[in-house]
Amino acid sequence: MKQRAPWLRLHAIIVFAFLYLPIVVLAVYSFNGESVGGFPPKGWTLRWYSMLLEDDALLASVGNSLMVAAVAMLIALVLGFPAALALDRASFPGKPFFRRLVLLPLILPGIITGLSLLMLFVTAGLKLSLATIVLGHGTALISVATTEIFAGLQKLDRAQEEASLDLGASQWRTFWHVTVPNLRLSIIGAGLLIFTLSMDEIAVSFFLIGRDNTLPLEIWSRLRRGITPEINAVSTAIFAFSLLMIVLWYRLRTKDQGEQAGAVALVEAGE
Repeated sequence: MKQRAPWLRLHAIIVFAFLYLPIVVLAVYSFNGESVGGFPPKGWTLRWYSMLLEDDALLASVGNSLMVAAVAMLIALVLGFPAALALDRASFPGKPFFRRLVLLPLILPGIITGLSLLMLFVTAGLKLSLATIVLGHGTALISVATTEIFAGLQKLDRAQEEASLDLGASQWRTFWHVTVPNLRLSIIGAGLLIFTLSMDEIAVSFFLIGRDNTLPLEIWSRLRRGITPEINAVSTAIFAFSLLMIVLWYRLRTKDQGEQAGAVALVEAGE
């Protein structure tokens, strides 16, 4: 076993380098003093970030993507939460089929989802715009919210809900004061995942876009003319934002685990 450890360590290093080295190169070139090409970078500058702040079209696409992701996240959570509750606690005909049907948007290629939504919106007479992208993202990502929250419900200790009901609380009061707080991590995790997937979505957006571009489509349209330093800068900024979200999620998780451990200790001390 000791002889295999160095090879396993080398394998891990290679895998992580393959995953994250391109991101490091992207971030380095966003500070390149000359241009997007040439290695090693010659000089360091923040000029590309200052140019990014002056690029109205790129900034507008960033704002559009943030707005679309935020609203799509709300739609997916609002519709996915009841679906998860139904899967976990309700009995109805066709429940196994519904459970598999929920996963269908995760399996279908984005081009199929985008094309089908385009046909639906055209048939309904809706004009393509950011609103159709929001509806498309929210619809396609309901399955993410459902599966994430359903997983949280599976781990939920039902004894706390039963204790609340035994103490005289109503079903609605128990839901808001016991069930939802215990699902906080699942809801936040689902929201962050939906937000990230919506920011990255290009296939569905391509079919539903109107006059206003989202960030992935803006970058794609510019890449057809060649890589520009602003693209490296905005990509690095998005990566930093995503990393910040991960750190916040980790802090919330560790805080929640600490509170749960404290509560268990108090119960054991009382006994």
